[in-house]
Amino acid sequence: MTDSKLKSADIDELFEAILMLNDKEECYKFFEDVCTARELHSIAQRLEVAKLLKIRKTYNEIEEQTGASTATISRVNRSLHYGADGYELVLDKLIEKDLKKEREN
Repeated sequence: MTDSKLKSADIDELFEAILMLNDKEECYKFFEDVCTARELHSIAQRLEVAKLLKIRKTYNEIEEQTGASTATISRVNRSLHYGADGYELVLDKLIEKDLKKEREN
């Protein structure tokens, strides 16, 4: 079990609910009800920023490509270096998926 500072029964239940989702369509339905569009776009933007940092894009390139502020890019960069390694759980797989997609095109 993780030692997260966020740990609570409510968050445990949220994560259990997310793990019950079966596919992307169910994710869209669930998150559309749970999050505002702005919240969801912010989370997606941070994930994209993390991917671009991982492949060593510059802050300027990331800002231009994603529209993220330098403050957001810095915050994501701090998480990548000093966080709980949550991004690392998915980034390599997402980057590999992107590379595979590029090769097919």
